[in-house]
Amino acid sequence: MLHFQQINELKVALKNERECNKTIGFVPTMGALHAGHLALIKRAVEENDICICSIFVNPIQFNNPSDLEKYPRDLEKDYKLLESAGCHMVFVPDTKEMYPKPDLTQFDFGKLDKVLEGKFRPGHFNGVAIVVKKLFGIVEPNRAYFGEKDFQQLAIINQLVEIEKLPIKIIPCPIVREKDGLAMSSRNVRLTAEERLFAPNIYKSLLSIKQNFKIENTDELIEHSKRNLNQIQGMEVEYLEIVDSKTLLPLQNDGENKDGISVLIATFLGKVRLIDNIRIEEKH
Repeated sequence: MLHFQQINELKVALKNERECNKTIGFVPTMGALHAGHLALIKRAVEENDICICSIFVNPIQFNNPSDLEKYPRDLEKDYKLLESAGCHMVFVPDTKEMYPKPDLTQFDFGKLDKVLEGKFRPGHFNGVAIVVKKLFGIVEPNRAYFGEKDFQQLAIINQLVEIEKLPIKIIPCPIVREKDGLAMSSRNVRLTAEERLFAPNIYKSLLSIKQNFKIENTDELIEHSKRNLNQIQGMEVEYLEIVDSKTLLPLQNDGENKDGISVLIATFLGKVRLIDNIRIEEKH
């Protein structure tokens, strides 16, 4: 596996591959890799001639400085995992390389970045869009792979590609879960042993909402689920909403949600903020 820290060196290497008509699959990450990331890597390896992974903890997408500081980092472990998954190249720039000067770009995503995560993490998705657009410009991949655990981020990336007219195919990949249902996340390592025992209740609540969606009143279903979760020691639900899968806006009263229906949740468990989601209905 080839390692790159400089943008120009990586661009030259990728240009040579493109001149040999090789396709490039790209997996952008912030490191602290787990099986969820590796599923993206393996798919990119299968579907492209070259698989490249970036590891960059993007400071401008953190609205909480403490969260940035505590974000787990273990490059040596990450490199070993990438090699085992067959990754061909890894790009690990520092902040000065990515942002030689402040990037003040402001994207207009309409309501998409104002709800759910956007409501509680102002500026987060603008920071995500800035770094992803920059990485796309550096790598120029044929395909880019994103996990569906970050459901709203995936919607933002799709809109970014549309707005910027980028010739990149975005490949969504299913959530990878632990055996007890907890969605894999780099933040899970920060849970205490006791918190880790409580964490699977997040997914259980999503499954319960899915199972009872057409039986119970939607508002009552959500309030009941929130109450149950908030009674768990150390858990505090930030949001739990049933939304249109594309717009992420509340469901239409006429029952027409052609883009499907999803449930999204963010909750604190102790000091760790966890997100998850589940699809209730697919597209019509």
